[in-house]
Amino acid sequence: MKYLVFYEPADNVLERDAPHMDAHSARIREFHARGDLLLVGTLENPQVNGSLSVFRTREAAEEFVSGDPFVRHGVVKNWYVRKWNEVLAP
Repeated sequence: MKYLVFYEPADNVLERDAPHMDAHSARIREFHARGDLLLVGTLENPQVNGSLSVFRTREAAEEFVSGDPFVRHGVVKNWYVRKWNEVLAP
Protein backbone atom coordinates (compact mmCIF):
# COMPACT_ATOMS: atom_id res chain seq x y z
CA MET A 1 0.00 0.00 0.00
CA LYS A 2 1.21 3.48 -0.87
CA TYR A 3 -0.20 6.94 -0.17
CA LEU A 4 -0.74 9.69 -2.72
CA VAL A 5 -0.65 13.35 -1.78
CA PHE A 6 -2.36 15.79 -4.13
CA TYR A 7 -1.59 19.50 -3.94
CA GLU A 8 -3.99 22.07 -5.41
CA PRO A 9 -2.20 25.33 -6.22
CA ALA A 10 -3.23 28.68 -4.81
CA ASP A 11 -4.01 31.60 -7.08
CA ASN A 12 -0.84 33.25 -8.39
CA VAL A 13 1.14 30.14 -7.47
CA LEU A 14 4.19 31.14 -9.50
CA GLU A 15 4.51 34.37 -7.55
CA ARG A 16 3.87 32.67 -4.22
CA ASP A 17 6.21 29.70 -4.57
CA ALA A 18 9.50 31.48 -5.35
CA PRO A 19 10.39 32.54 -1.79
CA HIS A 20 9.74 29.01 -0.48
CA MET A 21 11.14 26.86 -3.30
CA ASP A 22 14.54 26.16 -1.70
CA ALA A 23 13.00 25.02 1.60
CA HIS A 24 10.35 22.96 -0.21
CA SER A 25 13.03 21.28 -2.35
CA ALA A 26 15.15 20.55 0.73
CA ARG A 27 12.16 18.85 2.35
CA ILE A 28 11.64 16.74 -0.77
CA ARG A 29 15.30 15.65 -0.70
CA GLU A 30 15.12 14.86 3.03
CA PHE A 31 12.05 12.62 2.74
CA HIS A 32 13.39 10.93 -0.37
CA ALA A 33 16.74 10.20 1.33
CA ARG A 34 14.82 8.64 4.23
CA GLY A 35 13.01 6.36 1.79
CA ASP A 36 9.59 7.78 2.67
CA LEU A 37 9.01 9.83 -0.51
CA LEU A 38 9.08 7.58 -3.57
CA LEU A 39 7.95 9.89 -6.40
CA VAL A 40 7.04 13.55 -6.74
CA GLY A 41 6.17 15.84 -9.62
CA THR A 42 3.75 18.28 -11.14
CA LEU A 43 0.73 17.29 -13.17
CA GLU A 44 -0.01 18.63 -16.64
CA ASN A 45 -0.60 22.40 -16.40
CA PRO A 46 0.61 22.57 -12.79
CA GLN A 47 -0.65 26.11 -12.19
CA VAL A 48 -4.16 24.65 -12.51
CA ASN A 49 -3.79 20.92 -11.74
CA GLY A 50 -1.09 20.99 -9.07
CA SER A 51 1.16 18.12 -8.15
CA LEU A 52 1.27 14.55 -6.90
CA SER A 53 3.60 12.75 -4.49
CA VAL A 54 3.82 9.06 -3.60
CA PHE A 55 4.73 8.13 -0.02
CA ARG A 56 5.55 4.84 1.62
CA THR A 57 3.21 5.46 4.61
CA ARG A 58 0.32 7.73 5.55
CA GLU A 59 2.32 8.95 8.53
CA ALA A 60 5.19 10.08 6.28
CA ALA A 61 2.76 11.79 3.91
CA GLU A 62 1.09 13.71 6.72
CA GLU A 63 4.44 14.59 8.31
CA PHE A 64 5.69 15.94 5.00
CA VAL A 65 2.60 18.07 4.42
CA SER A 66 2.44 19.42 7.96
CA GLY A 67 5.91 20.94 7.69
CA ASP A 68 6.02 21.78 3.99
CA PRO A 69 6.69 25.49 3.41
CA PHE A 70 4.33 25.42 0.42
CA VAL A 71 1.46 24.41 2.70
CA ARG A 72 2.49 26.62 5.61
CA HIS A 73 2.79 29.75 3.43
CA GLY A 74 -0.28 29.36 1.24
CA VAL A 75 1.34 28.21 -1.99
CA VAL A 76 -1.00 25.22 -1.78
CA LYS A 77 -4.68 26.09 -1.27
CA ASN A 78 -5.78 22.51 -0.60
CA TRP A 79 -4.21 19.09 -0.21
CA TYR A 80 -5.45 15.59 0.41
CA VAL A 81 -4.09 12.07 0.92
CA ARG A 82 -5.47 8.96 -0.77
CA LYS A 83 -4.56 5.35 -0.11
CA TRP A 84 -3.32 3.65 -3.27
CA ASN A 85 -3.31 -0.08 -3.81
CA GLU A 86 -0.37 -0.40 -6.21
CA VAL A 87 -1.06 -3.56 -8.18
CA LEU A 88 2.48 -4.04 -9.57
CA ALA A 89 4.28 -3.46 -6.26
CA PRO A 90 7.08 -5.92 -5.53
